[in-house]
Amino acid sequence: MNRSIYARRKLRSQLFVVACVGAALFGMAWLAAILWELVGEGIRHMNADFFTLSSPPPNMRGGMLNAIVGSLILVGLATLVGTPIGILTGTYLAEYGRYHGFSAGVRMLNDILLSAPSIVTGLFVYQILVVPFGGFSAIAGVVALSLIVLPVVVRQTENMLLLIPDSQREAATALGAPMALVVRGVLWRAARTGIITAVLLAIARISGETAPLLFTALNDNFFSTDLTKPMANLPYMIFQFALSPYKSWHDLAWAGALLITFTVLFLSIIARVLVSGERR
Repeated sequence: MNRSIYARRKLRSQLFVVACVGAALFGMAWLAAILWELVGEGIRHMNADFFTLSSPPPNMRGGMLNAIVGSLILVGLATLVGTPIGILTGTYLAEYGRYHGFSAGVRMLNDILLSAPSIVTGLFVYQILVVPFGGFSAIAGVVALSLIVLPVVVRQTENMLLLIPDSQREAATALGAPMALVVRGVLWRAARTGIITAVLLAIARISGETAPLLFTALNDNFFSTDLTKPMANLPYMIFQFALSPYKSWHDLAWAGALLITFTVLFLSIIARVLVSGERR
């Protein structure tokens, strides 16, 4: 009887393992097919013109220099805006207001913002910055992207600080150091790898966001760095070119999609390397 029960349990376990492996292989097969198509089409059209020329009229020679520069500006400024606020908020939640009711509310709102669709963020910024000021602008795009960066950095900063043993806080406090100095000199240093990882993951997330920019920065077919005007960006331009009937624009869209994919992959690899180094 015991052998029969053991055999059934073993069979169920093996079937469960086979189902899990099969599901993983099924998902990886589709991912591999997508990457194969993306790399095959993108590499063929990623040349010097792609990085040195601005977006062209249909069936003309050109590239995506204006979109690349615009994306760098939008992502860079959004990171500069969202990262300090996120680190300070996460520090407050972990060190100053860990057990306060206000902190519980902040955590709940942060979780909502973390899981909210990015298009909702874009619509929100559209209502408060685009409609009142009568036009799309890069500033609105920066605000929308920074609202996506913020919850990622807040959550990771709080988690990293909570992992630090209380003995480090007590040791620094016993030496007479004020709490602000303990945070800057001890806690942030101990958690810096995790915080940097959070920033990299946030950058990877906003690099390919299209929906928020549809309602905020929109696009500019010319080279522009004016933050008060619409600004070219890779996600929107890929979206625009992919829907067009022109093959030359399709080729540029493939190359732009490959560039974003490589950027996200590179940032994700760096984040994993940092995490692995911290664990060792």
